[in-house]
Amino acid sequence: MPSRSGPVHVVTTSRRYKGKLYQTHLLRRSYREGGKVKNETVGNLSHLPPHLVALIRSSLHGETHTVTNQASDFEIIDSFHHGHVHAVRATMKQLGFENLIAARPSRERNLVLAMVAARIVNPFSKLATRRWWNTTTLGEDLGIADAGVDELYLAMDWLLARQGKIEKKLAARHLDEDGLALYDLSSSYFEGVTCPLAALGHSRDGKKGMLQVNYGLLTNSRGCPVSVSAYSGNTADPTTLVPEVKKVKREFGLKEFVIVGDRGMIGQKQIDQLKDIEGLAWIAALKSVQIRKLVEHGSIQLGLFDERNLIEILHPDYPGERLVVCRNPLMADRRVRSRESLIDATKKELEKVQAMVARGDLVGQDEIGVRVGLVVNKYKVRKHFALNIQDASFSFELRQDKIAAESALDGIYVIRTSLPKERLDAPSAVRSYKMLSGVERAFRSFKTIDLKVRPIHHHLEDRVRSHIFLCMLAFYVEWHMLEAWRGRLFSDEDLQAKQTRDPVAPAKRSAKTLIKVHSQTLEDGSEVHSFRSLLADLSTIVRNVCRRKDATKDEPTFTITTTPSTEQQRALNLIEAITV
Repeated sequence: MPSRSGPVHVVTTSRRYKGKLYQTHLLRRSYREGGKVKNETVGNLSHLPPHLVALIRSSLHGETHTVTNQASDFEIIDSFHHGHVHAVRATMKQLGFENLIAARPSRERNLVLAMVAARIVNPFSKLATRRWWNTTTLGEDLGIADAGVDELYLAMDWLLARQGKIEKKLAARHLDEDGLALYDLSSSYFEGVTCPLAALGHSRDGKKGMLQVNYGLLTNSRGCPVSVSAYSGNTADPTTLVPEVKKVKREFGLKEFVIVGDRGMIGQKQIDQLKDIEGLAWIAALKSVQIRKLVEHGSIQLGLFDERNLIEILHPDYPGERLVVCRNPLMADRRVRSRESLIDATKKELEKVQAMVARGDLVGQDEIGVRVGLVVNKYKVRKHFALNIQDASFSFELRQDKIAAESALDGIYVIRTSLPKERLDAPSAVRSYKMLSGVERAFRSFKTIDLKVRPIHHHLEDRVRSHIFLCMLAFYVEWHMLEAWRGRLFSDEDLQAKQTRDPVAPAKRSAKTLIKVHSQTLEDGSEVHSFRSLLADLSTIVRNVCRRKDATKDEPTFTITTTPSTEQQRALNLIEAITV
């Protein structure tokens, strides 16, 4: 990290080629890092006439009279935002991202790099993306400033053909033999009706009645993305699991690994199928109906939670498995308050229906039933009410037995795993299951915060698949940027504490992070950023194209890049330290 920025100066190098002398004039800045002096090139003056190079050199040596006399001789004719795309490109360089996409340089590869960078910095449609990147240094630096939209679509087709090879490289980097692999499914809605993948299904976007596509994301234990698969919008979550596991075994070459999925993903049917796959272990959770059965049969003694919040049991209904029963009191309290609130809201609405029936405004068993159905389904507490609907009357009462039965399960969840205790103890099993929050963070980033995979405008199936893969690659780069900038953002820096704290208790930020969040400043007094605001701050680093005033049309120009502020340089230095 540079401790002090030095002066800007002109460096001239000379070389002879076939008896002719060639000179290169670079505008450079010196700074100290770790006690060593380093240099950074901020502009190329090689195309300027010799007298202008001499003028700049003398002005930088303190000859202010020369600058005063000649300052009006230069003008800025164009400016391009640079810092944010430079940070993304620098991350790609540290990750070897270009070779990850393709070993050989090509225009298609450069277009993909540009689309990935644009997805991170400014996610829009492909047409808007092409227009936007020419307001930055991205288009010029990658040599694709003249690209048309059709070229972008062809590059997407080229990328999709390489998806398998790219994912194999990612798996080799980030999936460990006998390690954890996290998997979950989400969906995004379509604009249009012609894509074969578009179908009605369980919407996670709250867009009922809209066609959607499902996509399954596979990550390592830290939430770093490795693979993504697209499915029809009406595909049930569990049906995607076994194909994904076989993909890991067959295409990624892992002989042994542990798949982690939530209770909706890994059910009994899937577990029966997974048992036949050699070298595979799994971590999942029981559904509420399964937990209720264990409580009713006395297999889970609620009194045991008076002194502890985690109990490991075995049960004949789950042969070859370990069950880790957890109870979170805070979660239980929230559940009680939530249920009471929903029941009270439903009672008020049902009392309104009662009044309507009593006044004669609502008559007939069918009409009353339809209106009551709308009320009880609104807050999802139908099971807690006993309803009596007649042609001219309506009454209801609470089913206290149902409420009591549900209350007994408040705050209780059960982790199930095929791993023996020697490989994974009970607390670690709970922590491993909770690692699925990393996949959930990826989905949030996909959808709303950063990459904005939705709404999907493409109509061809392969283009939709390529769009989703492109978003995964963008999140891969962004994930590493987030990790590198963790100390500059609102993120928790104490990752080691997650491995030792109570796995059942609600997650808490470290004391250091809470101070950072509440004060909104870092220990060095600088401002804490979100990922978006830090990118916006870096975008103020621009590349200016300059020339002499009243220059002829063919007279050469030169560029000068904004010198980063201390905070901006810190962020860029953290990017330079990324390793894989």
